[in-house]
Amino acid sequence: MFPPILRDAVVFASILSMLSTGLTLTYMTTKVPNFAHGDFAVISIYVSLILAEILGLNPYLGILPGFLVGGLAALILYLLILKPLLDRGASYVILMIATIAYDMILISAINILADYLTGVYKVVTRLFILKSYDFQVFDQPGIVFIAPLIAMAMVVSLYLFLNKTKFGIAMRAAIENPSLAGVVGINVNLTYAVSWFISGGLAGIAGSLMPLWLMCNPDLGMRLIVSIFAASIVGGLTNIYGAFIGGLLIGFAEVLGTGYLSILVGSWVIPYRPIIPLVMMSLTLLFAPRGLTGIAWREIFKRGG
Repeated sequence: MFPPILRDAVVFASILSMLSTGLTLTYMTTKVPNFAHGDFAVISIYVSLILAEILGLNPYLGILPGFLVGGLAALILYLLILKPLLDRGASYVILMIATIAYDMILISAINILADYLTGVYKVVTRLFILKSYDFQVFDQPGIVFIAPLIAMAMVVSLYLFLNKTKFGIAMRAAIENPSLAGVVGINVNLTYAVSWFISGGLAGIAGSLMPLWLMCNPDLGMRLIVSIFAASIVGGLTNIYGAFIGGLLIGFAEVLGTGYLSILVGSWVIPYRPIIPLVMMSLTLLFAPRGLTGIAWREIFKRGG
């Protein structure tokens, strides 16, 4: 039904769109790039592994606990590290370094957990995949349909939450103008905390789906962070819907670009796959620094017409 390369592209792009949307949401609140974002997803990978290999449950049941665990990891970063630094007037560079330090802590904790699961439960915790737990739909793996459906449900839910609920509207106001929002009685700290929790939760959902398709390892978050940032920048770091589109673009470009290049010039190009998001990110910063959503498309179409 689907060529293998197209299936790879659909699943990876769907997962990346969830990750980039979450990263952009945190950037909109604190204006600092969160280098720990990829490892919020990796934590949830191991939640799915525990459910499948130790508890004997379907990995899809890890979506909700993955959301909660990823959200909690993000909330800890904001409340215990970033907010105190922000209150002290920390610079952009210090905040960025703080997220890198937190990322190192998470990576260490994930490796400790992986070693513990291997030692106690004899579970393979490095270079593992859970495809055998997936179901089939029209002779295709279920994740090929589930991943894009969840990604679309995520962006629709975010739109409804931010535009149709009182708290969501208050969150938008706090993000756009925190000083004015505080004057009219909006609890800015609460809205920021909730936005960080949601951001980590989105990464957690993406992480819970990863082992059903990707080869997983404790360092997967570090290897994905370039693609996540590229997707957010291409879409626009101040627009969550643009970040979603950026995730789809980068995801498809990575998989299809590497796949077709390997056919044309040989498989030696596959290890250079991270160059694709780097090039797309660099071109965006050069020619459209505000991303796709920052381009005046109406003016362009008017001129073209």
